[in-house]
Amino acid sequence: MQTNRNPKVTLIGAGPGDPDLITIKGATALADADVVLYDALVNTQLLKYAQGAEHIFVGKRKGCYTYQQEQINELMVSRAQTHGHVVRLKGGDPFIFGRGAEEIEYISQFGIETAVVPGISSSAAVPAMQNIPVTKRGASESFWVITGTTKSHKLSKDVHLAAQSSATVVILMGMSKLSEIVSLFKAEGKQDVPVAIIQNGTTENEKIGVGTITTIEAIVAQNQLSNPAIIIIGEVVNHRKIIEELKREHQHQCLALKK
Repeated sequence: MQTNRNPKVTLIGAGPGDPDLITIKGATALADADVVLYDALVNTQLLKYAQGAEHIFVGKRKGCYTYQQEQINELMVSRAQTHGHVVRLKGGDPFIFGRGAEEIEYISQFGIETAVVPGISSSAAVPAMQNIPVTKRGASESFWVITGTTKSHKLSKDVHLAAQSSATVVILMGMSKLSEIVSLFKAEGKQDVPVAIIQNGTTENEKIGVGTITTIEAIVAQNQLSNPAIIIIGEVVNHRKIIEELKREHQHQCLALKK
């Protein structure tokens, strides 16, 4: 297939899972796409915005790669050259642990026009939807967002540094390293720090477990929590409990007034 359209690749952040959390700009770019390459964590309902485009799944599921990263890079370039506008649809934000920067660098070598549409990152949105703010006056002045597993499949050294701070710590892709994470925080005397783990955040299949550094592994086992999930560590986790208690008090007051 040959096209008269100029080759272009747009990286779009699909958001954390809820299809309504894509940006208007992202939906508009999807509607203009000739080809969409989408990842495993992308809600496929978003493909309705690109009904006339070719849809290619390039994600990873349970350690099985449909395409290697090098193949995805080559596919974006070849499809842009033959079809025109290629959209690379990635979960969350493409520049937050999404290899978006690597892909833009590769594509740019071929003189192909590129664009980036930021997405809502799960690092902030997933806790927010569960009434957990990543910052809160008196509780946390900053937050770390860290990948749980590095390129070498080891726990990021930044987790050790984060455990020494008073900041909220948000760890993505860290469930397989949970025991190591717990050990690091215990070593810093933070065994009582609150922890929340949210699986499939913002979707219909969302599950949550809340505890402390000491109890969280047992809670994960009890609730059968697994990837995809994010780990939130810090005093801000207690805000969720405060909000729930306030809601219950309000409901009791309303019931009392009705009586």
